Amino acid sequence: MNLNGLTKKNKLIYSVVFDLLGMVSYVFPFVDVFWAPISAYLMVKMYDGYVGKIGGIISFVEEAVPGFDFFPSFTLTWLYVYKWKKH
Repeated sequence: MNLNGLTKKNKLIYSVVFDLLGMVSYVFPFVDVFWAPISAYLMVKMYDGYVGKIGGIISFVEEAVPGFDFFPSFTLTWLYVYKWKKH
């Protein structure tokens, strides 16, 4: 799966969808067991280098720890890469 080759707009769409999927655990708490490692993998595949690795760790922890699912890690990473980071 090559998520790194997506356009800026498509990465934003995927980010919002992935964050919404992570919030499903409010209804079905057992989903986090499966979603935490998948979200970390997707984050690493979506963003290169340091950003992807740190984002993957944050995404995993955010999904694995109960109560932190409100944190939109994919969307915040997109904002960091495309809006806040100095190029």
